[in-house]
Amino acid sequence: EQEVADETALLARRDEVESSLAMARHRLSDAETALAQAAPDLDRAQRRWFELTAMTDRLTAVGTLAAERVRLLSAEPAAPDRPQRDPQTLRAQAQQARDQDRQLAEEIAALEADLARVVAGRVAVENAYAAERDRLARVERAAADRREGLARLAGQVAAKRSRIEAAEGEIARLREVVERAEQRAADAEAQFARLESSVAVDEEGEEGLDEAHARAEDALAAARARAEELREAERAAERDRGTAQGRAEALALSLRRQDGGRVLLGDVDDQGVPTGSGAQPGLIGVVAQAITVQGGHETAVAAALGWAADALAVESLDAATSALARLRAQDAGRAALLVPETAPSVAPDPDEPPAAGSRWARSVVECPPALRASLDALLARVALVPDEASARDVVRRVPGATAVTANGDVYSPGWVRGGSAAAPSLLEVQAAHEEATAAATEAGLRRDRARFALAAVEEEIARSADEVEAALADLHASDARMNAIAEQLGTLGSQLRAARAEADRAQASIVAAEAALTGDAAALRELADRLAAAEAEPADPAQSAPAERDRLEAEAVAARASETELRLTLRGRQERARGVQGRAEALEHQARAEIAARERAEANRRAREQQSASAARVRTAADRAVAHLRDVCVRADAARVAATEHRAQIEASLTAVRREVDAHAEELRQLVDSVHRDEVARTQQQLRIEALQARAVEELGIDPEVLIEEFGPHRPVPVLPEPGAEPPLDAEGAPLTTPYVREQQEKRLRRAERGLAQLGRINPLALEEYAALEERHAFLTEQLEDLKRSKRDLLDIVREVDERVERVFAEAFADTAREFEGVFARLFPGGAGRLLLTDPDDLLTTGIEVEARPPGKKIKRLSLLSGGERSLTAVALLVAIFKARPSPFYIMDEVEAALDDTNLGRLIGLFEELRDSSQLIVITHQKRTMEVADALYGVTMRGDGVTTVVSQRLRDVAPAGVGAGVPR
Repeated sequence: EQEVADETALLARRDEVESSLAMARHRLSDAETALAQAAPDLDRAQRRWFELTAMTDRLTAVGTLAAERVRLLSAEPAAPDRPQRDPQTLRAQAQQARDQDRQLAEEIAALEADLARVVAGRVAVENAYAAERDRLARVERAAADRREGLARLAGQVAAKRSRIEAAEGEIARLREVVERAEQRAADAEAQFARLESSVAVDEEGEEGLDEAHARAEDALAAARARAEELREAERAAERDRGTAQGRAEALALSLRRQDGGRVLLGDVDDQGVPTGSGAQPGLIGVVAQAITVQGGHETAVAAALGWAADALAVESLDAATSALARLRAQDAGRAALLVPETAPSVAPDPDEPPAAGSRWARSVVECPPALRASLDALLARVALVPDEASARDVVRRVPGATAVTANGDVYSPGWVRGGSAAAPSLLEVQAAHEEATAAATEAGLRRDRARFALAAVEEEIARSADEVEAALADLHASDARMNAIAEQLGTLGSQLRAARAEADRAQASIVAAEAALTGDAAALRELADRLAAAEAEPADPAQSAPAERDRLEAEAVAARASETELRLTLRGRQERARGVQGRAEALEHQARAEIAARERAEANRRAREQQSASAARVRTAADRAVAHLRDVCVRADAARVAATEHRAQIEASLTAVRREVDAHAEELRQLVDSVHRDEVARTQQQLRIEALQARAVEELGIDPEVLIEEFGPHRPVPVLPEPGAEPPLDAEGAPLTTPYVREQQEKRLRRAERGLAQLGRINPLALEEYAALEERHAFLTEQLEDLKRSKRDLLDIVREVDERVERVFAEAFADTAREFEGVFARLFPGGAGRLLLTDPDDLLTTGIEVEARPPGKKIKRLSLLSGGERSLTAVALLVAIFKARPSPFYIMDEVEAALDDTNLGRLIGLFEELRDSSQLIVITHQKRTMEVADALYGVTMRGDGVTTVVSQRLRDVAPAGVGAGVPR
């Protein structure tokens, strides 16, 4: 009750605080609204005051600036630094300078004419002086030769003669060297010709070996193909035999009877024929096995016989009675029996068929004589017809006749039986069994024939493989001989070239020696003439007198001095003329500048007057505006101060209300927490009570009220005996008890828990864990099956990819081989080339062989071709691939570098075809290749050492007819 009273007081106080808090929050909301309304007024007042103050400051600054400008513009401008000169005076001085320049020009022209005359005289004097000086030099040289060089000239003449004799001997020796080198070249050429003839013979043999090897490989391939066909036929026959045998076994199981006939037949073989062990006496056999029906009529005959198709045949009526008694005695079911001796005799069927396309049933059935009467009675006047229309026609036209269609529908007067296919009768099953047995036997014979033929073909494969190995060995031996001969031809070619080169070098030496000999002979003649002239010419002292030379030298010196003086005078006049011209131009420029300066000063004066008037007007207007704005600013400041004080009052009241709200909120929070703690404590206590009640019911099966009543602390606690001892009793013979003490009972509980722990832990979740493991095992098994299915799917995908790769490769190879033959024929006119597969049966691992036969040669192996032929063959293969499977563009790096002009022209023709469908990017040094391009790109070195790329579109600069170029 005290707790309830406390809780009621707390709740009442909480309601009072919540009411006070609500009113305080309402006042707080009103204060915040008033503050929000006052804030825009204060902002507007402050913004207006700030704007007016800023405008006043700006206008004050404008007025100050205008007053300063008026002061500056009213002052007189400073006088110019440079002195002012009269433009007319400057122009007069410039005209005087021009007149002086004309006078100097006349003087310069006169001086130039005098200089030309002086130069001509100097040149004449110098030429005469040079001629005289050369004459004296010749005279002095001749005298020197005569006095001092006679002996030396004689020695030179002798040396030249000795050199000429040595040169003649060297020429003779070199001619002998030429003869010996030519002889060696002739010998090497003869041996080369003999080896070439032997090479031709070996090439013919090589061609025969190639043909023999090709024939052997073709025979081996044909034998392997035949063996594969026979293996496939054997596998197909084995599959057919297994299928037929399985069908026969299944049909044999169907032939086993499940009715009373099974007991009457006793032990039967796999085909249902009685073996005699346990068979009914007087039993002939199964009717379906005893008769034979022509093929295609089994269904119709079985429908016509009806029950008799599955019946057994007995010898007599007594045997039939005995058989039925046996079935009843053994409770073995029922059986249909055919008794031939009781069959009525019937008239034979008419010879004519009952309708077109039909036959009498008895004509298609063969049986033992013992069963003929019974079958004739059963099939009397039964016709086999192809369809229902014929059946209706037979029944209507032939009295008492029965018609049976091929589907087993029976038409008879008064009734019809048929419909969809039912279970096959024993007759049909027997016919199908015989057909399956015959098919199995025939498939076995085909399998045996295929095996015998395969053994013979495998022997043929072994022989063909030996022939291929032998032909390949002969071909390798021939290749070795051809390589040896090729090496010998190379050696002889080197010797021939060396001999010819030696002969050429010797011949060149002869030509050089003869040229030197001719020069030495000419030099000898000149030396001999000089020697003769030196010996024959007498000395003339008058010719060596230097007086004339000295006179001419003095005249030349005087002429040069006069020329120098005139040149100096002319240079001075020219310098004065240039100075006068510069002074005239400077004076004219000063006159023009002085006029322009005066014009600018006048314009500046007028502009200053206008600017000063404008600045005065601006200063006056600014002063009036500042005076007005100061009054407005005072009023705006008063409004701003009032708005600020009003907002401060609102904020103070708002702060007080917020403190009151916070106090009420804090008190409310404490009250709510207190109430919440009490509620949580009561709830936890109630939960513990409920948990104890549930535990008592779950573990002990006793209601809480009964538990407290029977085992509460008010009840005495029984004293438990020691293990193995009798329970203790009190004086009255009742079980000994003791009052409830909580500490003692807690100790007993702990001892009991320790004893329970000593017993060990029990896993109560074993069944759940087993179920989880079993579920995990099932999941893993399902995942494993999924992986297996994925593996099968991946293998199927791999097989599909392999098939597609084989198909795509076969198509690409066929197209490339076709293009290669055409391209090779164009690059090698008169030659032939083709592509072959090394293993045509396995396109995924096969290789490709290239056969190339240039014109005039019989060899096909690339190893025996020259380097240029191999390169051109490789280019042909690449072009064939490009044409078979075009790409958007190709990049080729100097593919034509080793080609001569003829082959280059053929390759360029192929380029022209390729660029109709693709873009070609060719790296080349060949001029002809560049000529057919649309654009050229190159790298060059600039003057600063940095590389740069240059380009040129040939279609813009090349004449018409140049190649179409690279398509874009």
